[in-house]
Amino acid sequence: MNFLAVTSDTWTITLLGWLIVFAALLFLVGIFLLVPKIIKWGVKRNLRYQGRNAVDTEEHLDITGETNAAIATALCLFFNEMHDEESNVITIKQVRRRYSPWNSKLYGMNNVAYDKNKR
Repeated sequence: MNFLAVTSDTWTITLLGWLIVFAALLFLVGIFLLVPKIIKWGVKRNLRYQGRNAVDTEEHLDITGETNAAIATALCLFFNEMHDEESNVITIKQVRRRYSPWNSKLYGMNNVAYDKNKR
């Protein structure tokens, strides 16, 4: 049996896999490019409803990468401080009654009598 043989099914699966991966990447790039435009459009629409001119605030609508990084860092630090502090001490309680049906081996035994002479 030759494991190095390449059949048409192999090429089909390979090309289909590559196609799916690149299609997913193109979809994600489209999402990442489209979402900021949709957000900016919504902000402009809200400004128009408030009676303010969106053209005057056009330069304030663009947020740089440095600003996004600062906001993300601040949010990360804020949410990491919200969880409870733990003592990191492990305590083990002793059980008064060590017997329970869950650890009894008696219930796992078969009640069939074994006779050596019946072999």
